[in-house]
Amino acid sequence: MSDTLSLLRGALVAQNLDGFLLPVNDEFMGEYVPDCAKRLTWLTGFSGSAGLAVVLKDKAAFFTDGRYTLQSAAEVPAAYEHHNSGDLTPYEWLAEQAPSEAVIGYDPKLHTLQTLRRFEQTAPGFAFKPILPNPIDALWKDRPAAPASKVRIQPAQIAGESSQSKRERVAKLIAAHEAQCAVITAPDSVCWLLNIRGSDVPFTPFVLAYAVLEVDAKMKFYIDASRISAEVLEHLGKGVTVRPPDALVDDLKGYAGRKVMVDSAGSPIWFYQQLGRGKAHSIEASDPCLLPKACKNDKELVGMREAHKRDGLAVTRFLHWVATVDKKNLTEMDVAEKLEAFRKESKLYLEPSFTTIAGSGPDGAIVHYRVTKESNRTLDDNSLLLLDSGGQYQDGTTDITRTVALGTPSAEMKDRFTRVLKGHIALACAVFPEGTGGSQLDALARQYLWQAGLDYDHGTGHGVGSYLSVHEGPQRISKRAGDAPLAPGMVVSNEPGYYKAGEYGIRIESLVAVKEIKKDVGGKRYFGFETLTLAPIDLSLIEHSMLNAEEASWLKEYHKKVYEIHKPNLSPAIAEQLKEALKL
Repeated sequence: MSDTLSLLRGALVAQNLDGFLLPVNDEFMGEYVPDCAKRLTWLTGFSGSAGLAVVLKDKAAFFTDGRYTLQSAAEVPAAYEHHNSGDLTPYEWLAEQAPSEAVIGYDPKLHTLQTLRRFEQTAPGFAFKPILPNPIDALWKDRPAAPASKVRIQPAQIAGESSQSKRERVAKLIAAHEAQCAVITAPDSVCWLLNIRGSDVPFTPFVLAYAVLEVDAKMKFYIDASRISAEVLEHLGKGVTVRPPDALVDDLKGYAGRKVMVDSAGSPIWFYQQLGRGKAHSIEASDPCLLPKACKNDKELVGMREAHKRDGLAVTRFLHWVATVDKKNLTEMDVAEKLEAFRKESKLYLEPSFTTIAGSGPDGAIVHYRVTKESNRTLDDNSLLLLDSGGQYQDGTTDITRTVALGTPSAEMKDRFTRVLKGHIALACAVFPEGTGGSQLDALARQYLWQAGLDYDHGTGHGVGSYLSVHEGPQRISKRAGDAPLAPGMVVSNEPGYYKAGEYGIRIESLVAVKEIKKDVGGKRYFGFETLTLAPIDLSLIEHSMLNAEEASWLKEYHKKVYEIHKPNLSPAIAEQLKEALKL
């Protein structure tokens, strides 16, 4: 990988640049990028979903968050300084380099306005220059072709609302910002708005395309027409005009004098630059689809429940298998493949919602571990197996983590697992007033770990889409403030954990849907959570003396529900074994 670093530095010298910023992002700012856009992987070898390289003439640094620090240490060459962005941000690192009018290049299609502003404000001694085309594109000789999957229709009976109705609702939000139109750059927003899906990137049913929604609910959809069948074209209707992607530049110039909404946190800064050149007035505002998309309608929630029943059955069958199979010579890859096989027994299962994390022993302590042929461990006796996985079904997206004891767990393992479980239950049982953000609930999940001087270096919960992305905003549950208030219909994960580096990892994750609990108490509405995920929690890992009566009751009722829902789809023998294992 050091050769790629030398190649990039040579290209920078040729363009009179003193440095370059390269994020993991593609032009659509998605979590998963197509192979043709994995520029950061080409440069550094890093394969995670959160990273940034800052390359200067005489030094280079790589930044990621707490989920990927161990992974980046293994994948990114020593030619780069390695930093956890929670301890030192790339903005701060660059400011420490004491520049003398240095010029730093960046690809304006890979950075947002907010990101560039942070660099400019934190490192004011540098000049930041937009560079197109990206210099890596000329260096990457075997770069894959761009994806071009066919557009698919998301049926109205699953979507729960017509595209026309969605566009009219979102158009009202655009008008509320006194804008004439909004640029929609997030693929999940485009797909949700048009009730379509695709296969341009792994794990998420997206088509990678931009759109512009007018205040009258008419829409320009920028995609190669060859990807759209006559049936899809009819589905889109007269209010949607399909435009070739290369028409976007000229079309943006046509908004001269008009007010155009652009998401400064989620859209490439390239759009601001193009609109500015065309004399349009950019209005900085969040993607207007975010909140409507996050608040699932009744049919979407029905779909999510049904998807979780199927998925929970697959995970339950897997947990029975792993508890009874001869584990001699069983590997992490074997485990991941077996779970996938159980999911595939459902004809409605389409694909994973992310790469399965099957971490045995010390691998479980790597928060976003990805097993490879080189790292593939044989399961150890008296250790833990952390299994984080999910599925895509046309009516819902799932994400579940269960931790399994292999052999006899130690007293420490049981203590840590029980503290994680107590936090999981506390969050699942939370009742909170309207307007509460996830950051106000985060401590509920961490409190029992904190009591022992312990913590985990990731958020407690992320939003989840409806047959869209397994990671969806604007809702989340984390220490970070500024999150959107939780509202009915939102789906979010509940996933506290504990990780002892080099030994084991623990995480208990279920998805929950926000629901109304009380309509009017002192003039306020109160909300709580409905747990969607339906799979057993390993009782052998619990120190039951640490649970109070309410926690023990919650666990028993949860397992009763799991058993009753899955019993009809299990063989009598397995159903009886499940009942016994859950102590029902």
